[in-house]
Amino acid sequence: MIIHVKVKPNSKKEEINDLGEGNFVVFLKEKAEDGKANRALLKILSKKFEISYKQISIKNPRSRNKVIEIKN
Repeated sequence: MIIHVKVKPNSKKEEINDLGEGNFVVFLKEKAEDGKANRALLKILSKKFEISYKQISIKNPRSRNKVIEIKN
């Protein structure tokens, strides 16, 4: 499954907003430095979809608009 995620790092809250049709906005408390936001994104997505973080891959890790592949 492919989803599109817009990441908002360094937010006061940590949550996922489902915009429909495989589009999400994810608010993260972590800053976008040294991969901290990407690791937090993997963690929050693995909880949302109830899968291991190893089943999630980020196609464009340096962009705030990410394409995420979730393997079953």
